Amino acid sequence: MTDKRFFSTREPLSLGEIARRIGANLAPGTNEGATLDGVAPLDAAGPRDLSFLDNLKYAGAFEKTGAGACIVHPRFAERAPEGVALLLSEQPYRAYALAAQLFYPEETSGADTFGEKGIVHPSATVHPTAKIGEGVTVEPGAVIGAGAEVGRETVIGANASIAKGCTIGKNCFIGPNTTISHAHIGDRVMLHPGVRIGQDGFGFAMGLPRHEKVPQLGRVIVQDDAEIGANSTIDRGAGPDTVIGEGTKIDNLVQIGHNVEIGRHCIVVAQTGVSGSAKLGDFVVLAAQVGVTGHLTINTGAQIAARGAVVHDVPPGQQYGGVPAKPIAEWRREVVELRKLGRRKKQTGGSEE
Repeated sequence: MTDKRFFSTREPLSLGEIARRIGANLAPGTNEGATLDGVAPLDAAGPRDLSFLDNLKYAGAFEKTGAGACIVHPRFAERAPEGVALLLSEQPYRAYALAAQLFYPEETSGADTFGEKGIVHPSATVHPTAKIGEGVTVEPGAVIGAGAEVGRETVIGANASIAKGCTIGKNCFIGPNTTISHAHIGDRVMLHPGVRIGQDGFGFAMGLPRHEKVPQLGRVIVQDDAEIGANSTIDRGAGPDTVIGEGTKIDNLVQIGHNVEIGRHCIVVAQTGVSGSAKLGDFVVLAAQVGVTGHLTINTGAQIAARGAVVHDVPPGQQYGGVPAKPIAEWRREVVELRKLGRRKKQTGGSEE
């Protein structure tokens, strides 16, 4: 059950409305007018909760659930316990995500953290030339610099710093202790606490008698509906801009170097690093702890397995893994052969023969 100190739901929703808005079908005989108050896991849900089954690992919990309703694939409907209303979907997890958004809309867009929405707190510092839209929340200790612009209904979290000249679109969430400089942020962007955007890229002309700093003269452009996880860093470009594409989701503790271009709707998972001037096409997936060398291209739809080290361009739609990253089938064959070699050495006492 969700803790109401942190998560507030909207008014109850009817099964008919939920089904319509998430694209599910109600099982025959379901009472469309029955209402629910929220969502909950299978093993904790009560008669006023909506749950879901997407992974057969939890089929046992589904068969015993006390949920009032459950989203499930049609082929598992017959395993539902008596009295549980069913919403049938070919993609139960996606349907559940949409339903949870209906009940908890603030968790989709980012809620204020201080508890006083729509005001500029007296302890915040807003430069007289900054433009603040209608309904903007500026929490305690936040600083907004000269000429900055913040769109309507955006939340600026406590102690966030928006440097001079930056623009932030409407309905954004800028988490506490975030810093933004040399950047333009689109609409409905979520920046979780501690994100750093627009600082110097790591650019030096190396050599004797000393390494000379190269001024970083580009910007960071974050397009609409992007989400960037806590303590991730995105450097501004050296001349070209660093670009984060529309709808891209970046996890916590990710580093994006200068001049990087990330396409639309990419997924970049925790502790990944993308070196300067690399380019990612649309719908690219980088799993956890991937390393991407600079000045290469990972083309549209490609996927890199966890801990992969990308040192060459990756063709569109391909799956790569390993160090250095290679087509995933080839990498898996190599892993199998290495295991066989290890077993043979163990059986022969470590002999090379």
